[in-house]
Amino acid sequence: MADEGNIISTLNLDPQNDGPAVNGEDTSPAIGFVSQYVKDLSVENPNAPDSFQWTETPELQVEFNIAARTFAPELHEVELKIKATSKTSQGLAYLVEMAFGGLIAMRNIPDDQAHPFLFAEAPRLLFPFARRIMADAVRDAGYPPLMLEPIDFNGLYFAQLQQQQAEAAAAAVANPMGEA
Repeated sequence: MADEGNIISTLNLDPQNDGPAVNGEDTSPAIGFVSQYVKDLSVENPNAPDSFQWTETPELQVEFNIAARTFAPELHEVELKIKATSKTSQGLAYLVEMAFGGLIAMRNIPDDQAHPFLFAEAPRLLFPFARRIMADAVRDAGYPPLMLEPIDFNGLYFAQLQQQQAEAAAAAVANPMGEA
């Protein structure tokens, strides 16, 4: 059993390579979460207690953003940002913003596999924990907990990738090289 703070899950991505190389170096691909944490959490409840009496159904807007950066050669940080705004014609009921991070160790992972993991799979794994924190923050502000629906991060990643490829292809057709 792993101690807290250590890698809590490992994924071997190459079933053909199941162990250390002859020279003792472990060349098998591996990915694991080192830790997860709240980087920033802001809860604004500017119209309390008046807003608790409002009868109009609030408009809820939820925004997501994913960022990743290399922290060390085999260590990456993925940051899932969530912003939830609830307002009515009477004003802002609440605004909750959170940056939830995960520190991920990656060894012997090709870039074409690392990028989808960092921007699709890692956010999928972090989301349930971020979802609970957001629900608790809204509840602690005096409102019913915000129960965010599950998100298909893999589907969104590949849809965005296809859109970028289509835009690049359209730009290449519109601006062919060699024009004078």
